[in-house]
Amino acid sequence: MQVQKVDHHELFEQIYNQAPIGIALVAPTGQWMKVNPAFCCMLGYTSDELMDLTYQDITHPDDSSQDMICSYELFEGKSKENQYEKRYINKNGDILWCSIHVSLVRSEITDEPLYSVCHIVDISNRKLSEQKLLHSEEVFKLITDHAQEIIYIADLEGVCRFCSPSVQQILGYSPEEVIGRNNNASFHPQDLERISQMDLTKGNLLNIRVRHKDGHYLWFETTYKVFGDAEHEQQILTIGRDISERKKQEDISAEAERIALIGSWEWDMVKDHITFSDQIFEIFELERTCKPYRISDVFDVMNSEDIASIQKHITGVKQGEPLDFEYKHISSDGNEKYLHLRGLITLDENRQPIQLNGTLQDITERKRIEFKLQESVERYTSLKKYNHDAIISFNMDGNIMNANPVAVKMTGCPVAEMIDTSISRFIGASNLGLILGSNYEMAEKEINAVRHTDGSETEVLATLAPIIVNQSNVGFYLIAKDITEQKKLLVAKETAERMNKAKSEFLAMMSHEIRTPMNGVIGMTDLLLDTPGLSGEQKEYIEIIQKSGDSLLAIINDILDFSKIESGKTDLVEDPFDLVEIVTETVQIVKPLAREKKLDVRMCIEDAIPTPVYGDAYRLKQVLTNIIGNAVKFTLEGGVEVKVGVKEQCSNNVQLYFQVKDSGIGIPAQRKQQLFEPFYQLDNFMTRKPQGTGLGLAISKKLVELMQGEIWIEESDEPGTIFIFTARFKLNNGEENNRLDQLQKKSRTSALRILIAEDNEVNQLVLSRIVEKKGHFVDHVADGVEAVEAVKHNSYDIVFMDVHMPRLNGFEATKVIKNSLHPESCPYIIAVTANALRGDMDKCLKAGMDAYVSKPIKIESIMQVLETYYIKNNL
Repeated sequence: MQVQKVDHHELFEQIYNQAPIGIALVAPTGQWMKVNPAFCCMLGYTSDELMDLTYQDITHPDDSSQDMICSYELFEGKSKENQYEKRYINKNGDILWCSIHVSLVRSEITDEPLYSVCHIVDISNRKLSEQKLLHSEEVFKLITDHAQEIIYIADLEGVCRFCSPSVQQILGYSPEEVIGRNNNASFHPQDLERISQMDLTKGNLLNIRVRHKDGHYLWFETTYKVFGDAEHEQQILTIGRDISERKKQEDISAEAERIALIGSWEWDMVKDHITFSDQIFEIFELERTCKPYRISDVFDVMNSEDIASIQKHITGVKQGEPLDFEYKHISSDGNEKYLHLRGLITLDENRQPIQLNGTLQDITERKRIEFKLQESVERYTSLKKYNHDAIISFNMDGNIMNANPVAVKMTGCPVAEMIDTSISRFIGASNLGLILGSNYEMAEKEINAVRHTDGSETEVLATLAPIIVNQSNVGFYLIAKDITEQKKLLVAKETAERMNKAKSEFLAMMSHEIRTPMNGVIGMTDLLLDTPGLSGEQKEYIEIIQKSGDSLLAIINDILDFSKIESGKTDLVEDPFDLVEIVTETVQIVKPLAREKKLDVRMCIEDAIPTPVYGDAYRLKQVLTNIIGNAVKFTLEGGVEVKVGVKEQCSNNVQLYFQVKDSGIGIPAQRKQQLFEPFYQLDNFMTRKPQGTGLGLAISKKLVELMQGEIWIEESDEPGTIFIFTARFKLNNGEENNRLDQLQKKSRTSALRILIAEDNEVNQLVLSRIVEKKGHFVDHVADGVEAVEAVKHNSYDIVFMDVHMPRLNGFEATKVIKNSLHPESCPYIIAVTANALRGDMDKCLKAGMDAYVSKPIKIESIMQVLETYYIKNNL
């Protein structure tokens, strides 16, 4: 049989082309000489595209030095081949981990290097698995190293397999003294016996005592959980929290209940089980039994009238009414007791009552004092009756005891109907709270009106006089003088002040209330546009939503800006900026509309303009955007020309002029001056419909004046309109030479760990998606308390802190974080708020926050604050 001759070159080509791993030949210069299909597939490039790139072009920058060392060793003959791991960057920009085997082929004649043969294997999945495992181990170690509780793992025989370092601080033992030993002897014998009778496989929450190394016992609240396969070795996970102080407080509380003659109770309304504290047994003279009490047992020691009353109140509680009433109890020996019953209802997910918790206090002594007080009050009836001012007496609970005829007339309520009702109905609950909280001076200032039963109010000057019985304050007299006539003299002044305050409050409210939902609209629109796979029609619809949202935001900003400027509450900043760049950016904003209308937009900027200048670039851009935008909007054909030049310059500052000329229809002479008035709108030439808020030029005029300049419309015989304005800026003082360059750096790509503290789910989602799309790691919390705890237990680079959150607002949470952490370990805190009024930034910075963004949040604003973080941390 004849053996067929093998074509080795063809065989090599087949192996080369069919190989499942990447194979490449690289010239000594770094150019690709030949690459197989598997390597092209890995990187997403075609063979021709790779030929135009060098070896270093697709290598991760951090791995370039490794390549150089490898090449050097091969070229110098120090090694015949090298194998190492490195990162490539594929065509999409993604990082690809590969295992590289490189060998150098030399000339058989001259021994000169001809090319390198590279075998490349994709190991990205393996690397990802290694990183996840490493992260899990690091997280577990972080938790156990910093946990305030003791984390303890033992086998079913009681031998400890793991103990967290916290055992040293809490119990005095080092982990090494505990691990590997059976530590049952450290448990209190009574608790150990109780544990031995429990089924630990079901998991339990119980309180036990553990002996400290010095011999005394500490109370722990512990949870148990058995884990592991039953067929193999099972272990018990225990997490214990030191509650010795809490137990001490519970004992103190029980003693306080005994002294205060107050007891607590809990009624399981589903099972009809009632649990009493010790003092309840004393008040009701009940016997302590092992079995739980039922509501019928309580009724057995009450008379029929009391039973009917409490049943009525329980029915009311089930319907949402508070349980809070007093009644007279006749004890078994015939003695009278006055009791005060309070309670709070607990409902299930179906709004059905399942539990009632409350207190019962023996108020007999207090009632006796009240009766005596009533007797004393009657002695002053004549004085109150003939007084020209309204006088109302009330006890320390705020319940009215008596009133004079003037008070009856002022309130429209007879004395009989007033008695035993709360005075808050006439003066307000908050004012009563001030009185009962001993803030008498504040209460006198705040009580400025007494309500009538018909809903009207009488303006009064209030005086509070304590009622002293047996050297104790048992109540108050409210003396209210009708000052209606006097108040009329101050109406004009107070009205003006209230209007100004209401205006500021309204602006703040509107800013917050409108910007919060707009954050969801605009933020989600940005994210949608960044979503791959959108059809043309979908993208068009989303862009329409985006434009509409931006238009609405522009209107809101105009109104807020005008109000701030008009009230003198706008301050300009003095930061360095490149004026040419600002003008260019503004022109770029209007160019899409100009292209749509086929207009020619030209710029002419003098070379003599210094760079940088110091001033408020944002406000200058706002004026330019308004004027250039109007020029493009009201020009149908021709073009718009923007000129910028130096009008006057000295050593410290420069005055520039800005001219915007268009070829539109022009503005009638009689209307030119009206354009700078607020809310004036010039009809669009084509549609005859006004556009915008009519505030743009009014705002521009006031901003130009703040920049020590003027704005006007130049007279011209040519068609169109010429707007000119001047502005003065400071020149570079040489102290911040590098600041502008820093601000112009591109966004970094280092992955950060970020905490988002936001109670609004939509805003949380928007901000999370923006940050996660940039490759950062995100955690969420819903209030300030959770934010503080998260920062204490985790290391974050940045915290986006919403200003308005439940439990603890953003300002308070920031202060707690700043006070509890060392400055070096404290995260960079960025305030997030829907308010957009003057003072917001100062308020955030005073609270310790590092930066500030306002809603609605856009990708650009987030990238800007992240860039600022990178610059400050030299990343």
